Amino acid sequence: MQVQVNKFFFGLFLFCGLAIIFAAPVKAQKTLPLRNITIICEPNAAVWIDDVNYGKTDANGKLALKTFPTGVHKLRVRASGFKEITQSLLPTQKGDLKVSLVKTTDQAELYFQQAAAESDKMKAAELYEKAIKLRPKFAEAELERARVLLDLGDTAGALKAIAAARKVRLGYAEASAVEGRIYKADDQEDKAIASFKRAVTEGKGVQPEALTGLGLLYRERAENSVAANDFKAEKENYLLAATELKKAAAQLAGAPDATTIYQLLGDSYERAKMYQEAIKVYREFLSLFPDVDEAETFRSFIVQLQKRIKAEQ
Repeated sequence: MQVQVNKFFFGLFLFCGLAIIFAAPVKAQKTLPLRNITIICEPNAAVWIDDVNYGKTDANGKLALKTFPTGVHKLRVRASGFKEITQSLLPTQKGDLKVSLVKTTDQAELYFQQAAAESDKMKAAELYEKAIKLRPKFAEAELERARVLLDLGDTAGALKAIAAARKVRLGYAEASAVEGRIYKADDQEDKAIASFKRAVTEGKGVQPEALTGLGLLYRERAENSVAANDFKAEKENYLLAATELKKAAAQLAGAPDATTIYQLLGDSYERAKMYQEAIKVYREFLSLFPDVDEAETFRSFIVQLQKRIKAEQ
């Protein structure tokens, strides 16, 4: 099975289209302890939990999502024309959660929101610059400007924007994660690894974008090892990739990007010839997302692996 990824988010990744093979239902696994929460807010409001985007509210201002119940999470909500709000998501909160936003006339904030909604990368960069000009210590705008510049191929400009963001906000985990992506795009692997690891440290262990970046980097190293006929290094790097992707999958919980991460994780185990571990990953995915469109694809992965295991016995 070959998995291709264009880029993270982040939105993290694009789900890779694979042929769906219909198979018999897989034995139900024990579901991980999740809780259901429905965010109620303004229509088309973007929702983040621990800086992971979970999508937008619908026309009625609702977004149903899942997240791990233990511990305190950071909930962030932004809607066009309103001031962004950040609040704690407590361990006991479940069901409907109303989030009240306040309208804003802050032009820097409005430029920032326009840039986030702009599909033209050049125009988005210009809008972020306008926001920063009005609010010089606008760390979030510097960060998003860096993402846009990276998409435009301007890695030098993106690094300058990241430096500006981190100057304003110390210990900015998300900025370090993006810095890692920039270095990776610039083929500076050692610096990319250092930035990704720094992001995880700054995030106190929680930084799925950085963990995914590490996983993808190790997967690429594994693929390069195949080309060099270094099969020992191939397996080592696929296992390193699996270690990081496993952490990312756990942190993404019910976020939309979790589907792609689980696929990459299982595929990494497959390529390391650890078929039982791959099956375990695919079954865990099905226990979390039994009704998603990709469920049949994951069931087919299990059937294919079971056949391979039997053939190799």
